[in-house]
Amino acid sequence: MLRPPGPKPHFLIGNIPLAGPAPLDTFTRWTAEYGDIFYYRAAWLHVYFLNRPDLIDYVLVRNPQNFLKDRVVQNSRWFLGNGLLTAEGDAWKRQRRLTQPAFSRNRIAAYTRCMTESAEQMLASWTTGTVVDIHKEMMRLTLSVVVRALFGLETVETGKISQSLNTIMLNSVGGRLLLPPFFRYMPLRGMRDVRRVVDDMNAAVYEMIRQHRIGDKHNSGDLLSLLMHARDEDGSRMTDEQLRDEVMTFLLAGHETTALALSWALYLLSQNVGAEEELHEEVDRALAGRLPNISDLPALTFVDNVIKETMRLYPPAWSVARTAIAGFELDGYRIPAGANIVMSQWIMHRDPRFFSAPEQFDPNRWITSACQNLPRFAYFPFGGGPRQCIGASFATTEAVLILTTIARRYQLMSVEKTPVLPVPSLTLRPKDPIRMRIEARF
Repeated sequence: MLRPPGPKPHFLIGNIPLAGPAPLDTFTRWTAEYGDIFYYRAAWLHVYFLNRPDLIDYVLVRNPQNFLKDRVVQNSRWFLGNGLLTAEGDAWKRQRRLTQPAFSRNRIAAYTRCMTESAEQMLASWTTGTVVDIHKEMMRLTLSVVVRALFGLETVETGKISQSLNTIMLNSVGGRLLLPPFFRYMPLRGMRDVRRVVDDMNAAVYEMIRQHRIGDKHNSGDLLSLLMHARDEDGSRMTDEQLRDEVMTFLLAGHETTALALSWALYLLSQNVGAEEELHEEVDRALAGRLPNISDLPALTFVDNVIKETMRLYPPAWSVARTAIAGFELDGYRIPAGANIVMSQWIMHRDPRFFSAPEQFDPNRWITSACQNLPRFAYFPFGGGPRQCIGASFATTEAVLILTTIARRYQLMSVEKTPVLPVPSLTLRPKDPIRMRIEARF
């Protein structure tokens, strides 16, 4: 059985688009040229790229038992550990079961005060007329929310943690962090800094755990408390190392993606005056000047659609990948055991078969019948199947409430002369700072 079509490989290295100057353009071009499923070899990895909702559904929903997290995730265990993002099999099922109560509807409602209070603290430091890097501001803000809401800590200094996480993410561009383990000890650019900040992060996380053990003798209901007080069937509790792995995962995944959604949303609004005006009108009408709370969410439908549309155009998780355990047939092709399967939100979310004018920022598309009846996996910013992001509701609630809190008081004006370009690393980050001028609305 023949392989799917795909780009001609270069000698030995094959094709390594993530190491190229414009990976997203490359994937988009290949999709247009080769269709719903194509193949390429990245060094020693055999990659099958899926670009149709039913094909993605086959991997993530109908046959998840035949797939492991891909080698990128496997090779990230040296700094993420074996937490919910990277664990497999029974270990993952156990961690998911223990973690799920921290993301119940009632718990998310309890977290919302931290979201709006943290946003107000940030806004209190802003001065009208000054220019800020909005991505950096959102990273600090969402990290503060995670530390307060999920770990119940009010006094942790987040500045150094934020810098360390930023160093890790910057050095994931081009896959440097995600090479096989022995590469991390080689004198590659940035790896010395990464090893240092991973050591710093470990120290900070273990200090969080130590503080929590001292101050939380009873289960207070936050994520760290739930994990600390959870017991195995034999009565044993999680070790500090196991707790470290979960905390590291949620520090990284729990603030990075929401910060990116907010950063791109504020940037897109600054480029689309009509959408920005509609957002401000809704916020003013719903709040009448007060801070938002969770009961306001039904009245903030346009704000919610701004977040949806932002994650369509700039999905923080720009791709999902799996490694096949056993060979299988898909769409008339035989895919062997060990192959990497890649499914890209960036590609699917811009597919004209499902979205009219796909490059256009249009929050109101989400009230149309076309978007309300999309096939599953035409839009999947949080993945899908059993391993869909556990924090999806937390993240969307946080993004809507923070964007509303900002819009209630300020308008942000982009000062960039050229478009801000996205870079696909572990997440979809801006290549350069997103510089915006703060303007008071009243």
